[in-house]
Amino acid sequence: MALVFIRTAIIFFTLLLIMRLMGKSQIGEMQPFELVITLVIAELACIPMADSSIPLLYGIVAIVSIFILHQLVWLLNLWFKPVKNVICGTPSVVINKDGIDPFQLKKNDLDVSDLVESMRGAGYFSLDDVYYGLYEANGSFSALEKEEKNSGSLPLILIDLGKPDKKNIKKCGFDEGSFKELLKAHGAKIKDVVAMTVNGDGRTYFQKRGEKYRIFDIEVPEKW
Repeated sequence: MALVFIRTAIIFFTLLLIMRLMGKSQIGEMQPFELVITLVIAELACIPMADSSIPLLYGIVAIVSIFILHQLVWLLNLWFKPVKNVICGTPSVVINKDGIDPFQLKKNDLDVSDLVESMRGAGYFSLDDVYYGLYEANGSFSALEKEEKNSGSLPLILIDLGKPDKKNIKKCGFDEGSFKELLKAHGAKIKDVVAMTVNGDGRTYFQKRGEKYRIFDIEVPEKW
């Protein structure tokens, strides 16, 4: 029992030292390669702690080796920008002056609901609250906000990359026929719409594929 405690303590302090040497990014938001290294180190640390038949030195050497590889990758990132773009990726501009960029969303395996969730986490509740929105290489969301945000109730997503949300459409007082008529009046079919949201005041964000987004008002049965 005492041997297990001593082995665990040695691995713990070795890990603590290595993580400190790797820098603050290991504690905050990590780049993809840093996340992989952290997961591998955690797995390597468990092996000698769980199995006393494995020499403790094996685990320490493996952890130090991963640290050396981390430093090599970090130096490559620092000296060669193309290598950094390949290993860490580049920011993706998902909202521009025309609205949502569906190509960038799909490139990052995201949809409009994912984007809206990220915006809410950053303090933006309407898709047109920002001039530009982007996902950084580490996955965090950043935005250039407009001077005035749109106040009001929380917008509901009616169409997400050509897919309707029937529950929200019904909540806004539309059946299938009347909703299609609304879209027809704006020259679109459901599959043509990148995003459509409506808040409790009837303020509607509407973006047709290949066109700049529009804002207009519709009648809603009741505010939410």
